[in-house]
Amino acid sequence: MYHRSFLPILASLITSWTSIVNAASQPLQQITANIGPNPNNVGMYLYKPSKLASPLPLIVAIHQCTGSATGYFQSTQYANLADQYGFLVIYPNSPRSGSCFDVNTPQTLSHNGGGDSQGIASMVTYAISTYGVDSTKVFVTGTSSGAMMTNVMSGSYPNLFAAASAYSGVPFGCFAGSSDWNSQCSTGELIKTAQQWGDEVRAAYPGYSGSRPRMMLWHGTADTTLAYPNYGEEIKEWTNVLGVSQTATTTTSNNPQSGYTKTTYGSVVVGYSAAGVGHTVPVHETIDLQWFGIPFSSSTPPVTTPPGTTTPPGTTTPISTPPVSTPPTSTAPSGPTQTEWGQCGGIGWTGPTACVAGTICDTFNAYYSQCLPA
Repeated sequence: MYHRSFLPILASLITSWTSIVNAASQPLQQITANIGPNPNNVGMYLYKPSKLASPLPLIVAIHQCTGSATGYFQSTQYANLADQYGFLVIYPNSPRSGSCFDVNTPQTLSHNGGGDSQGIASMVTYAISTYGVDSTKVFVTGTSSGAMMTNVMSGSYPNLFAAASAYSGVPFGCFAGSSDWNSQCSTGELIKTAQQWGDEVRAAYPGYSGSRPRMMLWHGTADTTLAYPNYGEEIKEWTNVLGVSQTATTTTSNNPQSGYTKTTYGSVVVGYSAAGVGHTVPVHETIDLQWFGIPFSSSTPPVTTPPGTTTPPGTTTPISTPPVSTPPTSTAPSGPTQTEWGQCGGIGWTGPTACVAGTICDTFNAYYSQCLPA
């Protein structure tokens, strides 16, 4: 999907992700069963925690160019959070050289037309039928090429997803064409009206009149790989598709952290513009979960023990929520402080362990703690 000259740049830009240690309690499984139509043989990897929430949600998490399913599993916190909240995670694996996803062909840009998108859609339907996933609680997210595929899945298979979160992507259809690299789109020079973008999405599934996923969009102003104007084009596209005004309902500076600006469009489109951030915007997993509605109430969701354990059928137990550190006192920390949403602890962590005022250091596991709003 990206021209080969960009791959070394992308590889260097994503090395910082590996600094977060994934300490998920279960191994990542490769699913080799017949999942249904998968014309390009996209790989399916599944993270299944030991205890499952009821109802059971699913997150599809899609890697970037030069990446892999196992790499995205290791460099993001979705699996660790799945241990806490009991959802499944599917990590698709690109089948082609360069590890980018097919976001340009007419097959992938149409419902049941083929391409990578149909293979990923089959993973979702397989998980629903095999593991008992609640079909109303399926979500998709991804970074760079994975964010582009997140837009594709939301357009080609709106019937499968309730919400999406795309990190540094481009609008649905922006890369359409015979080449797997579209320089006009990547440089932010492909500009259309909201109606034109919306029509591209609607044409992917003619006659579809059901619900469509709520969209969360992230982009850095200093992105030189998929230029920043694509962020505005995404907002135009999805506000049109979801029937809300392109004029922001709310605009909040320094949210969720310094330099980020959050804009909302009704209750169905949210944008995060990250000043000075290049390619790509770091993944904010806890905000994704809030957007997806996980957990589904203020109380901890019940979980059911999977078959093969000693727990009697039908027994439910609560998933333990992440332990929360004692809220900070009025005494200001004497050393450096971590910003909101930054890492503040864990085995091997050598950075700040105190959080800025108004946040607390939340412990997810022995390897990772994060500064969250108090």
